[in-house]
Amino acid sequence: MKMVLPIILGAAIYAFGLLYFIIPNQLMEGGVTGVTVLLNYAFSIPPALSTLVLNIPLFLLGWKILGGKQMVYTGVGIGSLTFFLWLFEKWINAGWISPFQTERDYILAALYAGVTLGAGLGVVFRFGGTTGGSDIIARICNRKFGWSMGQVILGIDIIIIGASLFFIPRERILYTFVAVFISSKVIDFIQEGAYAAKAFTIISDHAPEIADLITVEMERGVTLIPAIGAYSKQAKHMAYCVVARHEIRRLNEIVKSIDPRAFVIINDVHDVLGEGFKES
Repeated sequence: MKMVLPIILGAAIYAFGLLYFIIPNQLMEGGVTGVTVLLNYAFSIPPALSTLVLNIPLFLLGWKILGGKQMVYTGVGIGSLTFFLWLFEKWINAGWISPFQTERDYILAALYAGVTLGAGLGVVFRFGGTTGGSDIIARICNRKFGWSMGQVILGIDIIIIGASLFFIPRERILYTFVAVFISSKVIDFIQEGAYAAKAFTIISDHAPEIADLITVEMERGVTLIPAIGAYSKQAKHMAYCVVARHEIRRLNEIVKSIDPRAFVIINDVHDVLGEGFKES
């Protein structure tokens, strides 16, 4: 249940963004959801109906090829998305929700669409679910042919968004790319964790002294890793330490105070668990 409720919530957010921002402004979406949007533009078919009809055969095929265990949360995602698309459309038709529709400020619609869709999908993905569609196709192609899932999804998106040129103005496609870009960034943000830190790899002849000072002054754990210089063939240590973003300057000052010639590598770190950071 701990996994199911967030997937349902994420599907609700995604469905809301689709009906509140995307369709009223004739923007597009990738994947099989993009097909449902196209069918709505071309034939006024309700998105809930086309989502269900398109995903049922894909779900059954995925269940057969990928196995039931991988498809359970996908089934939850598909069912939830279908239900909320139906529910929100009923509310819109009843006048309980007034969609955001604009005739000039499409960049605002694209930005909010990207944030909303990305937030919904990000939550669904973070808890192991999907909303079906091209994700199932990509998994099957990866299992059967070894194709990259990312490339399969990108190919499907290009085909679907390209087909939309027959139904919506070209400038709306450009706004769609803005929404897709924002959505991908929001998905990454939610997937990788809201908390970001920095990892320092410090290569120095004085790495033990640097580690000791970091431990005392910053109260951060440091790991010493044995290393051998490829050119000098001399044994030395690397110090590895993860700190919060606001501690970056202080750590740099400590390193430079002991060894101004130290070689320092700084990497982004996401979703840090453990003592001094958030609990698992």
